[in-house]
Amino acid sequence: FHAPQAPFHWARGNGWMAAGMTELLRNLPAEHPDHAEILAGYRRMMAALLATQGEDGRWRQLLDLPTAWEEGSGSAMFSYAFVVGVRRGWLPAETYGPAARKAWLSLVDSLDADARLRDVCVGTPTGSDAQHYLDRPRVDGDLHGQAPMLWTAAALLETLPVDQASE
Repeated sequence: FHAPQAPFHWARGNGWMAAGMTELLRNLPAEHPDHAEILAGYRRMMAALLATQGEDGRWRQLLDLPTAWEEGSGSAMFSYAFVVGVRRGWLPAETYGPAARKAWLSLVDSLDADARLRDVCVGTPTGSDAQHYLDRPRVDGDLHGQAPMLWTAAALLETLPVDQASE
């Protein structure tokens, strides 16, 4: 949810959690006492995201509302989490690899001629109804979308040491 008083599955709010757990797992030693629990939570979230991924590879402004518009920043954050999860061996490549590829290619197709990611929701305060999120303006090139797009590109280019490729 976006906030306790806003029980809506807003893409970017969930995107921050997906990217945050990904970064935590990248840096948390496998022998840390909470590693297994965090990894299990990450995998549960990735499974839920896989179930809500659109046919074209992106995710909607409200994840559980199929009629909501496709949103760039959350989609880029989820793409990042999928790519890192597959590359690190946290997610089964046969399931999540095609989803990560589909997400990335859809994001690349969503770039305008100046490489600005389209359809990024502007900064969003909590709302009391779903329509609040659906009516948020969309912009192209907002840093909420550009940064996770670059995170994903960097994750795709990263060369992993052999001992980290299947943590």
